[in-house]
Amino acid sequence: MCLKINRKTVAHRLQLFGKAALYALQKSNEMFHSAWCVQFDDLETFEHSRLKPLSVTVAVEKFSRRILGFTVSRMPAKGPLAERSLKKYGQRVDERPHKRRYLFNQLKSIVQPEAIFESDQCPQYYDLVREFFPQSRHVTQPSRKACVVGQGELKEGGFDPLFSINHTLAMFRANINRLFRRTWNTTKKPECLQHHIALYALFHNWCLI
Repeated sequence: MCLKINRKTVAHRLQLFGKAALYALQKSNEMFHSAWCVQFDDLETFEHSRLKPLSVTVAVEKFSRRILGFTVSRMPAKGPLAERSLKKYGQRVDERPHKRRYLFNQLKSIVQPEAIFESDQCPQYYDLVREFFPQSRHVTQPSRKACVVGQGELKEGGFDPLFSINHTLAMFRANINRLFRRTWNTTKKPECLQHHIALYALFHNWCLI
């Protein structure tokens, strides 16, 4: 309204610039030295309703916090929302295993084969690292309590061994309006979330760090 442009124009430009940003992110990462220490984890959000959750898997270089790649995938609801989600929307496909494999396949060109991978103790991560980086070392850390209730990215007190990925995911929450904890700017399509994150990731790598 303030800029006197149609909403469809904004949606079209987001798609156009988002695709360009995805390409630029990959190409710019190939210009850097291969990463030798990588941290990765999932950030959870939703499309349209909390009954339709999404998972954003992100990988960063540990010491520089450079975003190496990310992927967005649909997932089934869990906990108290699982039954309501199943009743309202039916069985929801879990895209996380496929999308994580796609991300790690992309990382092979910008991460050293003998790199160190650090993550929490999610049982699905071990086989993923072994499949794509059999020569690497996978170091896991136990999950820790968040410093803010309902926001798991920043941990309370003391040294956080996964600070690089946790801080980066917290910056996602702070800088991408559709990832705010309380917002009307919800994601309607996972593809739009992917384009939005791509634009932020490029800005993160080129300007913020």
